[in-house]
Amino acid sequence: MPEPSHLVRAIGRWSLAALMLNTMIGASIFGLPSLLAARLGESSVTAYIVAAGGVGIIAACLAEVASQFQEAGGPYLYARVAFGRFAAIQIGWLTWLSRIAASSAVADLFISYLGQFFPGVEAPLMRALVLIVLLAFLAAVNYRGVKSGTWLNNFFTLTKLTLLVCFIIAGLMALALHPAIRVSPSAVPATASHWFEAILLIVYAYAGFEAALFVSGETRDTRKNAPVALLIAMVTATLLYVAVQYVVMHTLSSAALSSKPAADAARHFLGPAGAGLVAAGTLVSVYGYLSANMLHTPRLTFAMGERGDFPAFFAAVHPRFRTPHVSIVVFALLLIAFSIAGNFRWNAVLAAVFRLFVYGAIAAALPVLRRRQALADAFRLPAGTLFAVLGLAFTAALAFTMHFAELAVMAATFFIAFLNWVWLRRSTHASEVKSIGTIAGGD
Repeated sequence: MPEPSHLVRAIGRWSLAALMLNTMIGASIFGLPSLLAARLGESSVTAYIVAAGGVGIIAACLAEVASQFQEAGGPYLYARVAFGRFAAIQIGWLTWLSRIAASSAVADLFISYLGQFFPGVEAPLMRALVLIVLLAFLAAVNYRGVKSGTWLNNFFTLTKLTLLVCFIIAGLMALALHPAIRVSPSAVPATASHWFEAILLIVYAYAGFEAALFVSGETRDTRKNAPVALLIAMVTATLLYVAVQYVVMHTLSSAALSSKPAADAARHFLGPAGAGLVAAGTLVSVYGYLSANMLHTPRLTFAMGERGDFPAFFAAVHPRFRTPHVSIVVFALLLIAFSIAGNFRWNAVLAAVFRLFVYGAIAAALPVLRRRQALADAFRLPAGTLFAVLGLAFTAALAFTMHFAELAVMAATFFIAFLNWVWLRRSTHASEVKSIGTIAGGD
């Protein structure tokens, strides 16, 4: 692969792992316990282990695939090398829109949580102003350099992890020192449908680790660092999710009925200060998630512009800051627009559904790239083909739970990507005809 000399390789192993964690852990960790409790009851902790196994298979496939690339682009780039331009454009659009949708959903949640402290921010005009200011700040930090964006991301990751660990330790100590507060989780007659819904919710909660690899063009030694960072992020996220679920289920009676399960549980064993801790943790976690997306998502459109699959201006690099400044500005503007106009439910569903297809493409790319790049200096996953088959089966099983509305959105996105591909073919053909005419005229 050619080495992109115009970007700065400033992201090391731990910063890459922090970027993955910051993208994986948003607001869902504070609200998901009640949704899972309603569907599975005491089996909800087990559901995390099952989902972690499925997502872990995809992450393992990604570890091998990503280690072969030193350039920006992530799943779009892998699909382009493995399956060609048409498939890459489809994956590129799915990935880009899923990141915009997921970020918009979380920005909407941020305003809702902030409204608990400052009710006035939920008024339409004030809401729009707050979103513009907060998102513009993140864009400005990342515009000025990948190092500043990485430092900000590391700060948010460390802060949110500290707050989560404090919540978990306080809950476990309360259960150990004050057995009277322990509650028995309600028994729920879980059906196969409930299990599928719960697993899909958890997959959505885990999602985002693949997006961190959009920045491979600015990451040091992806061959060694990508697999290790993925392992660190997956293990850490699983431990945190399982621990939070356990604490909530055993300290909060009727957890399935709570709209703020983590905050209500913390109030039960820490008092009002505990609820304040969770509220602060939620705001930090959500804003940190947005910070991570502002860092990595513009690198996708940068990669597509660099390869001629998007307009060339997306690939522009700032002469001083060495960042894809145009892609950053475009993403920030779209994120502001979607956040102001959209709503959490629609954006969240859109993001979850799109991501299944991206995961399927990652798994499918592994055996193809093994054949096409057999001599690549890359990490090799033991029993890689088996992992790819299992990954495809996992994503296919979840994809069958999609509803008609979600399928319609998928079809619309595929059609947009198809139009993009047709436009590129015609532009290429026109350029070739013009070139031939120029040569003939010269002769």
